[in-house]
Amino acid sequence: MSKELKGIIVPIVTPFHKDESVNESALRQIVNFLIANGVHGLFPSGSQGELFSLTTDEKKRVMDIVIEETNGRIPVMPSTGAVTTRESIELTRYAEAAGADAASVITPYFIKPSAAELREHYVRVASSVSIPVLAYNNPGRTGVSLSPAVVAAVAREVPNFVGIKDSGGDLSNTMDYIAQCPPTFQTFMGRDTLIYAGMCYGCKGAVAASANAVPDLAVGIYEAYMAGNHALALSLQNKLAPLRHAFDLGTFPVVVKDAMELMGLPAGPCRAPIKSLEGPARDKLVAILRDLGKLP
Repeated sequence: MSKELKGIIVPIVTPFHKDESVNESALRQIVNFLIANGVHGLFPSGSQGELFSLTTDEKKRVMDIVIEETNGRIPVMPSTGAVTTRESIELTRYAEAAGADAASVITPYFIKPSAAELREHYVRVASSVSIPVLAYNNPGRTGVSLSPAVVAAVAREVPNFVGIKDSGGDLSNTMDYIAQCPPTFQTFMGRDTLIYAGMCYGCKGAVAASANAVPDLAVGIYEAYMAGNHALALSLQNKLAPLRHAFDLGTFPVVVKDAMELMGLPAGPCRAPIKSLEGPARDKLVAILRDLGKLP
Protein backbone atom coordinates (compact mmCIF):
# COMPACT_ATOMS: atom_id res chain seq x y z
CA MET A 1 0.00 0.00 0.00
CA SER A 2 1.16 3.55 -0.69
CA LYS A 3 0.44 4.81 2.83
CA GLU A 4 1.65 3.05 5.95
CA LEU A 5 -0.96 2.08 8.51
CA LYS A 6 0.25 3.11 11.94
CA GLY A 7 -0.54 5.23 14.95
CA ILE A 8 -3.99 6.41 15.94
CA ILE A 9 -6.69 5.42 13.46
CA VAL A 10 -10.09 6.87 14.30
CA PRO A 11 -13.31 4.87 13.86
CA ILE A 12 -15.03 8.05 12.79
CA VAL A 13 -18.62 8.66 13.88
CA THR A 14 -21.38 8.81 11.29
CA PRO A 15 -23.18 12.11 11.95
CA PHE A 16 -26.94 12.10 11.55
CA HIS A 17 -29.52 14.84 11.22
CA LYS A 18 -32.44 14.83 13.66
CA ASP A 19 -34.41 12.77 11.12
CA GLU A 20 -31.57 10.18 11.25
CA SER A 21 -30.39 10.78 7.69
CA VAL A 22 -26.63 10.99 7.16
CA ASN A 23 -25.30 14.52 7.69
CA GLU A 24 -22.75 14.69 4.91
CA SER A 25 -21.48 18.20 5.61
CA ALA A 26 -20.95 17.35 9.28
CA LEU A 27 -19.01 14.23 8.30
CA ARG A 28 -16.70 16.34 6.18
CA GLN A 29 -16.23 18.77 9.05
CA ILE A 30 -15.28 15.97 11.45
CA VAL A 31 -12.83 14.49 8.93
CA ASN A 32 -11.00 17.80 8.83
CA PHE A 33 -11.13 18.25 12.61
CA LEU A 34 -9.49 14.86 13.13
CA ILE A 35 -6.81 15.39 10.50
CA ALA A 36 -6.02 18.84 11.92
CA ASN A 37 -5.48 17.19 15.30
CA GLY A 38 -2.85 14.83 13.98
CA VAL A 39 -4.57 11.45 13.67
CA HIS A 40 -2.84 8.91 11.45
CA GLY A 41 -5.82 7.30 9.71
CA LEU A 42 -9.61 7.15 9.45
CA PHE A 43 -11.87 4.14 9.79
CA PRO A 44 -15.38 4.93 8.47
CA SER A 45 -18.44 2.77 9.13
CA GLY A 46 -16.91 0.92 12.07
CA SER A 47 -18.65 0.08 15.33
CA GLN A 48 -18.43 3.68 16.55
CA GLY A 49 -19.67 4.67 13.10
CA GLU A 50 -22.85 2.64 13.72
CA LEU A 51 -22.20 0.07 11.00
CA PHE A 52 -25.06 -2.00 12.42
CA SER A 53 -27.55 0.75 11.57
CA LEU A 54 -26.30 1.68 8.10
CA THR A 55 -27.68 0.28 4.87
CA THR A 56 -25.24 -1.04 2.28
CA ASP A 57 -25.76 2.09 0.18
CA GLU A 58 -25.13 4.32 3.20
CA LYS A 59 -21.89 2.49 4.01
CA LYS A 60 -20.75 3.10 0.44
CA ARG A 61 -21.70 6.77 0.58
CA VAL A 62 -19.87 7.27 3.88
CA MET A 63 -16.77 5.64 2.36
CA ASP A 64 -16.97 7.97 -0.64
CA ILE A 65 -17.28 11.09 1.50
CA VAL A 66 -14.43 10.22 3.86
CA ILE A 67 -12.09 9.19 1.04
CA GLU A 68 -12.94 12.29 -0.98
CA GLU A 69 -12.62 14.73 1.93
CA THR A 70 -9.40 13.15 3.20
CA ASN A 71 -7.97 13.57 -0.30
CA GLY A 72 -4.92 11.42 0.33
CA ARG A 73 -3.72 13.27 3.42
CA ILE A 74 -3.82 10.16 5.63
CA PRO A 75 -4.88 6.54 5.01
CA VAL A 76 -8.56 5.63 4.95
CA MET A 77 -9.50 2.09 5.96
CA PRO A 78 -13.27 1.55 5.71
CA SER A 79 -15.02 -1.15 7.70
CA THR A 80 -16.37 -3.57 5.12
CA GLY A 81 -17.47 -6.52 7.22
CA ALA A 82 -20.98 -7.93 7.17
CA VAL A 83 -22.93 -10.97 8.32
CA THR A 84 -22.43 -12.75 5.00
CA THR A 85 -19.30 -13.35 2.96
CA ARG A 86 -21.15 -12.17 -0.11
CA GLU A 87 -21.88 -8.70 1.31
CA SER A 88 -18.40 -8.43 2.82
CA ILE A 89 -16.89 -9.04 -0.62
CA GLU A 90 -19.23 -6.49 -2.20
CA LEU A 91 -18.29 -3.80 0.31
CA THR A 92 -14.58 -4.58 0.20
CA ARG A 93 -14.52 -4.42 -3.59
CA TYR A 94 -16.38 -1.13 -3.44
CA ALA A 95 -13.82 0.25 -0.97
CA GLU A 96 -11.01 -0.69 -3.34
CA ALA A 97 -12.72 0.92 -6.33
CA ALA A 98 -13.44 4.06 -4.27
CA GLY A 99 -9.76 4.53 -3.53
CA ALA A 100 -9.48 3.19 0.02
CA ASP A 101 -5.97 2.41 1.24
CA ALA A 102 -7.08 -0.73 3.08
CA ALA A 103 -10.22 -2.40 4.41
CA SER A 104 -11.10 -3.79 7.81
CA VAL A 105 -13.48 -6.75 7.98
CA ILE A 106 -15.29 -7.43 11.24
CA THR A 107 -16.28 -11.01 11.94
CA PRO A 108 -19.81 -12.01 10.93
CA TYR A 109 -22.23 -11.33 13.76
CA PHE A 110 -25.54 -12.74 15.01
CA ILE A 111 -24.51 -16.11 13.55
CA LYS A 112 -21.80 -18.26 15.18
CA PRO A 113 -19.39 -19.41 12.44
CA SER A 114 -16.97 -22.25 13.14
CA ALA A 115 -13.22 -21.76 12.93
CA ALA A 116 -13.20 -23.36 9.48
CA GLU A 117 -16.00 -21.07 8.29
CA LEU A 118 -14.22 -17.98 9.61
CA ARG A 119 -11.01 -19.00 7.90
CA GLU A 120 -12.77 -19.47 4.56
CA HIS A 121 -14.65 -16.19 5.04
CA TYR A 122 -11.44 -14.18 5.40
CA VAL A 123 -9.63 -16.04 2.65
CA ARG A 124 -12.46 -15.29 0.22
CA VAL A 125 -12.84 -11.64 1.22
CA ALA A 126 -9.12 -10.84 1.13
CA SER A 127 -8.63 -12.74 -2.13
CA SER A 128 -11.38 -10.71 -3.80
CA VAL A 129 -9.28 -7.50 -3.78
CA SER A 130 -5.67 -6.36 -4.06
CA ILE A 131 -5.70 -3.73 -1.29
CA PRO A 132 -4.58 -4.73 2.22
CA VAL A 133 -7.28 -6.37 4.32
CA LEU A 134 -7.29 -6.41 8.11
CA ALA A 135 -9.54 -8.51 10.31
CA TYR A 136 -11.52 -6.99 13.17
CA ASN A 137 -12.05 -8.96 16.37
CA ASN A 138 -14.75 -7.58 18.66
CA PRO A 139 -16.37 -10.52 20.49
CA GLY A 140 -18.12 -8.30 23.02
CA ARG A 141 -20.23 -6.80 20.22
CA THR A 142 -20.42 -9.64 17.71
CA GLY A 143 -20.49 -12.69 19.96
CA VAL A 144 -17.82 -14.20 17.71
CA SER A 145 -14.19 -14.60 18.76
CA LEU A 146 -11.52 -14.73 16.07
CA SER A 147 -8.73 -16.99 17.29
CA PRO A 148 -5.04 -16.30 16.70
CA ALA A 149 -4.75 -19.70 15.03
CA VAL A 150 -7.35 -18.80 12.39
CA VAL A 151 -5.83 -15.38 11.82
CA ALA A 152 -2.34 -16.85 11.43
CA ALA A 153 -3.61 -19.47 8.97
CA VAL A 154 -5.21 -16.82 6.75
CA ALA A 155 -2.14 -14.58 6.99
CA ARG A 156 0.07 -17.41 5.74
CA GLU A 157 -2.28 -18.17 2.85
CA VAL A 158 -3.31 -14.75 1.54
CA PRO A 159 -0.55 -12.14 0.99
CA ASN A 160 -2.79 -9.08 1.32
CA PHE A 161 -4.33 -10.22 4.62
CA VAL A 162 -1.96 -8.05 6.63
CA GLY A 163 -3.35 -7.21 10.06
CA ILE A 164 -6.07 -7.09 12.69
CA LYS A 165 -7.84 -4.69 14.98
CA ASP A 166 -8.34 -6.43 18.32
CA SER A 167 -11.10 -4.92 20.47
CA GLY A 168 -11.49 -7.92 22.74
CA GLY A 169 -9.74 -6.30 25.69
CA ASP A 170 -7.70 -9.45 26.42
CA LEU A 171 -4.06 -8.43 26.14
CA SER A 172 -2.95 -12.07 26.15
CA ASN A 173 -5.01 -12.66 23.00
CA THR A 174 -3.52 -9.57 21.38
CA MET A 175 -0.04 -10.87 22.19
CA ASP A 176 -0.92 -14.21 20.58
CA TYR A 177 -1.86 -12.48 17.32
CA ILE A 178 1.57 -10.83 17.33
CA ALA A 179 3.41 -14.03 18.26
CA GLN A 180 1.65 -16.44 15.89
CA CYS A 181 1.37 -14.30 12.76
CA PRO A 182 4.20 -13.39 10.35
CA PRO A 183 6.58 -10.60 11.44
CA THR A 184 5.07 -8.19 8.91
CA PHE A 185 1.54 -8.71 10.27
CA GLN A 186 0.14 -5.53 11.85
CA THR A 187 -1.86 -5.72 15.07
CA PHE A 188 -3.81 -2.66 16.23
CA MET A 189 -5.19 -2.26 19.72
CA GLY A 190 -8.94 -1.71 19.68
CA ARG A 191 -9.44 -1.02 23.39
CA ASP A 192 -8.72 2.62 24.27
CA THR A 193 -7.58 1.83 27.81
CA LEU A 194 -4.82 -0.42 26.43
CA ILE A 195 -3.17 1.77 23.79
CA TYR A 196 0.07 2.12 25.74
CA ALA A 197 0.08 -1.49 26.90
CA GLY A 198 -0.58 -2.77 23.40
CA MET A 199 2.27 -0.79 21.94
CA CYS A 200 4.61 -2.10 24.63
CA TYR A 201 3.82 -5.61 23.36
CA GLY A 202 4.23 -4.78 19.69
CA CYS A 203 1.01 -3.22 18.42
CA LYS A 204 1.42 -0.87 15.48
CA GLY A 205 -0.99 1.62 17.01
CA ALA A 206 -4.65 1.75 17.96
CA VAL A 207 -8.10 2.17 16.49
CA ALA A 208 -9.50 4.39 19.23
CA ALA A 209 -13.15 5.45 19.40
CA SER A 210 -12.52 8.08 22.06
CA ALA A 211 -10.17 9.82 19.63
CA ASN A 212 -13.26 11.20 17.88
CA ALA A 213 -13.59 13.57 20.85
CA VAL A 214 -10.01 13.78 22.14
CA PRO A 215 -7.74 13.07 19.16
CA ASP A 216 -4.91 15.12 20.65
CA LEU A 217 -4.83 12.93 23.75
CA ALA A 218 -4.82 9.61 21.86
CA VAL A 219 -2.19 10.89 19.42
CA GLY A 220 -0.16 12.09 22.38
CA ILE A 221 0.03 8.56 23.80
CA TYR A 222 1.36 7.22 20.51
CA GLU A 223 3.82 10.03 19.93
CA ALA A 224 5.18 9.88 23.49
CA TYR A 225 5.70 6.12 23.17
CA MET A 226 7.44 6.47 19.81
CA ALA A 227 9.71 9.15 21.29
CA GLY A 228 10.68 6.78 24.09
CA ASN A 229 8.93 8.82 26.77
CA HIS A 230 7.13 5.98 28.52
CA ALA A 231 6.30 8.04 31.61
CA LEU A 232 4.42 10.59 29.51
CA ALA A 233 2.71 7.89 27.43
CA LEU A 234 1.46 6.16 30.56
CA SER A 235 0.37 9.46 32.10
CA LEU A 236 -1.65 10.33 29.01
CA GLN A 237 -3.12 6.82 28.93
CA ASN A 238 -4.32 7.25 32.51
CA LYS A 239 -5.76 10.64 31.60
CA LEU A 240 -7.74 9.10 28.72
CA ALA A 241 -9.09 6.18 30.77
CA PRO A 242 -12.06 7.96 32.43
CA LEU A 243 -13.56 8.87 29.04
CA ARG A 244 -13.27 5.27 27.84
CA HIS A 245 -14.79 3.99 31.09
CA ALA A 246 -17.63 6.46 30.54
CA PHE A 247 -18.80 4.38 27.57
CA ASP A 248 -20.83 2.43 30.15
CA LEU A 249 -22.87 5.54 31.03
CA GLY A 250 -25.18 4.90 28.07
CA THR A 251 -25.89 2.58 25.18
CA PHE A 252 -22.90 2.18 22.87
CA PRO A 253 -21.99 4.21 20.86
CA VAL A 254 -23.82 7.26 22.21
CA VAL A 255 -21.26 8.50 24.75
CA VAL A 256 -18.69 9.57 22.14
CA LYS A 257 -21.36 11.32 20.10
CA ASP A 258 -22.71 13.11 23.18
CA ALA A 259 -19.19 14.15 24.15
CA MET A 260 -18.59 15.58 20.69
CA GLU A 261 -21.89 17.47 20.73
CA LEU A 262 -21.03 18.95 24.13
CA MET A 263 -17.72 20.10 22.63
CA GLY A 264 -19.46 21.73 19.66
CA LEU A 265 -18.71 19.04 17.10
CA PRO A 266 -21.71 18.08 14.90
CA ALA A 267 -21.87 14.34 15.62
CA GLY A 268 -25.66 14.39 15.91
CA PRO A 269 -27.76 11.70 17.55
CA CYS A 270 -27.48 7.95 17.30
CA ARG A 271 -30.22 6.13 15.45
CA ALA A 272 -33.15 4.95 17.55
CA PRO A 273 -33.63 3.19 19.85
CA ILE A 274 -30.36 4.60 21.25
CA LYS A 275 -30.92 7.79 23.25
CA SER A 276 -28.58 10.53 24.45
CA LEU A 277 -27.50 10.63 28.06
CA GLU A 278 -29.70 12.40 30.59
CA GLY A 279 -29.52 13.32 34.26
CA PRO A 280 -26.61 12.06 36.37
CA ALA A 281 -25.05 10.15 33.46
CA ARG A 282 -24.85 13.33 31.38
CA ASP A 283 -23.51 15.27 34.37
CA LYS A 284 -20.78 12.66 34.79
CA LEU A 285 -19.76 12.96 31.15
CA VAL A 286 -19.65 16.75 31.45
CA ALA A 287 -17.40 16.45 34.51
CA ILE A 288 -15.03 14.12 32.66
CA LEU A 289 -14.78 16.48 29.70
CA ARG A 290 -14.12 19.40 32.05
CA ASP A 291 -11.34 17.46 33.73
CA LEU A 292 -9.85 16.87 30.29
CA GLY A 293 -9.99 20.59 29.56
CA LYS A 294 -12.53 20.15 26.77
CA LEU A 295 -15.32 22.21 28.37
CA PRO A 296 -15.25 25.48 30.34
